[in-house]
Amino acid sequence: METIIEVKQLKKKYGHIVAVDGLDLTVKKGSLLAFVGPNGAGKSTTIHMLTTFLAPDQGEITIAGYHIGKDDDKIKAHIGIVFQDSVLDALLTVKENLMIRGGVYHMKRDELKQAVAEAMKVTDISDISHRRYGTLSGGQRRRVDIARALIHHPHILFLDEPTTGLDPQTRLLVWDTIHRLQKEQGMTVFLTTHYMEEASKADYVYVIDNGKIVAKGTPNELKDQYSSDTLQIKPFDKKVFHQLLEQDQVTFYKEADTVIIPISQGWDAEPLLAKYRPYIASFQVLNGTMDDAFVKITGKELRA
Repeated sequence: METIIEVKQLKKKYGHIVAVDGLDLTVKKGSLLAFVGPNGAGKSTTIHMLTTFLAPDQGEITIAGYHIGKDDDKIKAHIGIVFQDSVLDALLTVKENLMIRGGVYHMKRDELKQAVAEAMKVTDISDISHRRYGTLSGGQRRRVDIARALIHHPHILFLDEPTTGLDPQTRLLVWDTIHRLQKEQGMTVFLTTHYMEEASKADYVYVIDNGKIVAKGTPNELKDQYSSDTLQIKPFDKKVFHQLLEQDQVTFYKEADTVIIPISQGWDAEPLLAKYRPYIASFQVLNGTMDDAFVKITGKELRA
């Protein structure tokens, strides 16, 4: 698969604070990449450098064959950006907002009208085009923000925490739009997110902490390497069961009235369940999650 973004030894300091420290990453054309890390890890600084808003101190950034610092205008023509805070006018209608924002691309009016219509169609907002932006729901506003970024037909879409603050159902609607853009339009999506279940939908994940890439891989690779499945047991008698596990030197930890035993894979639960069956009131086997992997990698929980 063709590389569309390549970053080598990227560095950025603010005074004595190192925000990004020798970062390397590669993004394949048409893929969905999740870029995650705790607050202050360097995500925003990296995004601002990749989108030409901030000049790096050192390193190379190549986007669609063009070099940051040399071909910024050409790069801007290839990228669309949706930051967490909207730049649209609450008092204008959806269509008015998109026409005004689209005007910066110097299209002829008929060409611009067609581009706006196409952006509204692909994000499924044509039916709300005459409503004021400020009256829309959170999910509707987010899809309008994405439409705004698509007017000039970019090849790469940068999404900075696009679903933060949205309810679960609305987040699913926004994600449906993102997946449709990737699959139907062949668009490359570069995503930062505070939701690890969203990162698990990516083709590839980079984890950044203290300005460095500390882990990378597919979601399954990261879960396999940094998380484990667990056997969760609710015993009839907690005290007796704890003593029994300690006697047998079984690694476990307690959570309320539940005993949690880490296991390498689901099948490892079978001999434990057979051995301790008389002491078990109920049980469940849970697969390792991206949240587990993130905590193992960084030692921190990912918080909005």
